[in-house]
Amino acid sequence: MSVITGVMPVAPTIFTDDEELDLAGQRRVVDYLVDGRADAVCILANYSEQFSLTDDERDQVLTATMDRAAGRIPVCVTTSHFSSRIARERSLRAQELGATLVMLMPPFFGATMKVDEAALLEYFRRVSDGLEIDIMIQDAPMSPTSLPVPLLARLAQEIPQIKYAKIETPQAADKLRALIAAAGGDLPGPFDGEEAITLIPDLEAGAKGTMSSCMVPDQLGAIVREFHAGNRGEAVRRWEELLPFIHFENRQCGLRATKILMKEGNIIGSDRTRAPLGEVHPDTRSQLLELAKRHDPLVLRWA
Repeated sequence: MSVITGVMPVAPTIFTDDEELDLAGQRRVVDYLVDGRADAVCILANYSEQFSLTDDERDQVLTATMDRAAGRIPVCVTTSHFSSRIARERSLRAQELGATLVMLMPPFFGATMKVDEAALLEYFRRVSDGLEIDIMIQDAPMSPTSLPVPLLARLAQEIPQIKYAKIETPQAADKLRALIAAAGGDLPGPFDGEEAITLIPDLEAGAKGTMSSCMVPDQLGAIVREFHAGNRGEAVRRWEELLPFIHFENRQCGLRATKILMKEGNIIGSDRTRAPLGEVHPDTRSQLLELAKRHDPLVLRWA
C-alpha cells in the first residue's frame, strides 16, 4: 500500500442546532474535501469533538463517511482509547468498513494516568493484532504518556502496521528530523498537525504532509505539492501569505473556526459545537470571516 502524502484534513463532526448528529452535513464535508483535492480525510479525532460522542454516534459518523467516500478519498479513523481491547475493536471496525489507516494517541486518562514504555509497546502490539491496515501514532501535548524519539522509532521498527506519526508537539520540526533519522524506512509517513501552523519548517525537516483542519485544505495541499515538487520559494511565499489566517484559527477559534466558515459557505446548516463548548465571541467571528474573505478559500464558495 502506498504511503499518503500531502494534506489530510481532520473533518469536524457536524451537529444540528439542537446538538444532534447531522449526517447529511457530514457527507457534504466529504464531497467538499474531494473537490478540494485533499489527499485523505481524518475523522473522529479530538478536533472532531470525538470526546463528546457516544459509541453509537461514532459508528454513525464512521459509516456515513465511509459510504460517502466510496473509494474517492482515503479515510483515516481515530480509534484512540485507554483500553487496548476497545482501541483494537474500534480499529478492526474501521478496517471492516474500508478505512485506509487508523490513528491512535498513546493511552492516557486525564493529566496523571499514563503508561510506561513496556506497557506502551504491549498496548500497540495488542491493538495491531489482526489489523491489516496502517497505524498512525498521534504525538500531542494532550497526553502525559511520553513518546520520546527512540520509543517512537522502536514502535515503528517492531510493529509493522505503524507507518505514520503525527507530530504536533512544541519544536515539531526538531522532533520530526530526529525521528526520521532514527526510524528511517520503518516510518515512511511522518506528518505534522496544529492546523499547519509550522508547515514549512516541518516539511524542511522531512514531513510528508500535514494534518490540518478543513479550513483551507485546497490551499495547503497546493503548498505541500509545490514544496515536494522542488518549488520551495513558491511554497514558502504562499504559506507565509496564509499564515495570519491559520494563526487566527489556531489561537483564537480552535476547532470552531472550520464550522463557522462551513456554515458561512452553506456547506453545513449549523456551526454548533456540543456544550460545554460555546460559541466564539461575535467580534472574533467577524474577524475570522474578514480574514477568510481576503484569501478566497474554497470553503466559502464551494456550495
